[in-house]
This record gives sequence, structure tokens and C-alpha cells, in this order.
Amino acid sequence: MADPFSVRVEVRGYETDTQGHLNQSVYLQYAEHARWSLLRAGGINQSDLLEQGIGPVALETTIRYKRELVAGDEVDVSCAFVWGKGKTFRIEQTIRKVDGTVAAELTAVGGLLDLTLRKLISDPQERFRALAGDPDAFGL
Repeated sequence: MADPFSVRVEVRGYETDTQGHLNQSVYLQYAEHARWSLLRAGGINQSDLLEQGIGPVALETTIRYKRELVAGDEVDVSCAFVWGKGKTFRIEQTIRKVDGTVAAELTAVGGLLDLTLRKLISDPQERFRALAGDPDAFGL
């Protein structure tokens, strides 16, 4: 099995809190950045989704904090889709320092929203497969 997609991010000083470590809300931003980077790497652009009248939605996110991050730390944020049956899918992500230390693990439940009906589409896996220039990037 191939390594999951990842993108490198440097923790910026303005992202830290009064304790000097990465503010908890920024972990979500890093995860979102990795997800959109994976979509682009797999051949899906935001404009493609809008043309199709669909958009990805986050339904639930769990973050497990393991080690603190401070300004100047470089991290790799991984992203892997996990498919099942039905209208939703999971996205598993790890934020890992370059020395291999796991700083956080995120698990999200997502779906694809029909932007006209405002309802989840019934088969997001098949829609991703049809849109992707590289379906393998999404584990398809």
C-alpha cells in the first residue's frame, strides 16, 4: 500500500496561543489545507465541483492531540479517504513532525452535498471516481 498523500506546513508564530503552542483551531485549518491539496493532486478543482453543483461537507471531526507544536515546527499533514457504503466517507489524517513524532490524529466524516437540493448525494465514491483525473489518489 502506498503512503498517504501529505503536505508540509510550517507553524507560524501568529498561529500560536498564549501558552506558545499551536492554537487548537489551526489543526482544523491544516487538515482542511491537506484535503484541498489532495483534491487538486487527484485532479479535482473547486471549480469542477461547483460546475457539477456539488461541494464537500464536513459532518464530524475528531482530533486527538498527542504532542504540542510551536512556532517554527515543520509538520507533514497526511490525508487518506476511507470508503464504505452510503452517503458518507471517512478521512483519516495525521499531523506529524518531520522527526516522525505524531502531534495529532484527525478523523472526519464527510459527504458531497448537492448544492441545489441541499442534500447529500447518494454515492460520493462514484462521483469522486468520475471527477478525478487520478482516482488512485482517493483510494479508488
